[in-house]
Amino acid sequence: MCTGKCSKFIGISLYPLALLSIICNIFLFFPDFQTTYPKEAAEGLYRLTDEIKYMGGVVGGGILVLIPAIHIHSTGRQGCCANRCGMFLSIIFAAVGVAGALYSGTIAVVGLIRGPVCSVEDGTWSRPFLNSTASYLGDSDLWDICKEPENIVEFNIGLFSALLVAAGLELLLCGFQVLNGLFGCICGTCIINKKGPYFKRTSLTNIICHLLKHYLQIEKMWQDNLTGNFQKK
Repeated sequence: MCTGKCSKFIGISLYPLALLSIICNIFLFFPDFQTTYPKEAAEGLYRLTDEIKYMGGVVGGGILVLIPAIHIHSTGRQGCCANRCGMFLSIIFAAVGVAGALYSGTIAVVGLIRGPVCSVEDGTWSRPFLNSTASYLGDSDLWDICKEPENIVEFNIGLFSALLVAAGLELLLCGFQVLNGLFGCICGTCIINKKGPYFKRTSLTNIICHLLKHYLQIEKMWQDNLTGNFQKK
């Protein structure tokens, strides 16, 4: 696969992952899909998990990946961006995407380890799994400690896990684009632009072959002229 086509594939693949990260982060603000808890949190009550407020999915896995995805996608299309300069810039944008994915993934891991904020039996709101010696992730019997919001443990695990998976895939794609952009910077994007009088390729090898072809044509014409003049004499 050419580096240009590979960039296009990576850019398109990053779009749904960035969108998924943003959606998951937004849903985390509404435990049990209720608007009551974010309103109480806005009043200063302890109702939302701290990691949600760091906006790892919106900022890290969302915006910091979506912007690079747009450039990486445009780099793989025909036009002014399909050149070595575009591939070089895609390396920088991909590095930003790597940073965003790492941020989102780190927040998701911390959120999973520390557990959700919930109301326990005595009615107080806290993080009951924060200082627990046993991991609540592998023991569903411990989940009954949380009385409110309903199914908050499953809610947090599902959304933070989705954020973690999305961040992992974003990290792999952006990391691969760094290598792909470096290779495209050196060798070209192999994309053909049919708008000009000739089929122009950005690959250095193809440019050399194109010049060599013209040289051979000129040499053949020169030899034909010499042969014609010799026959006339």
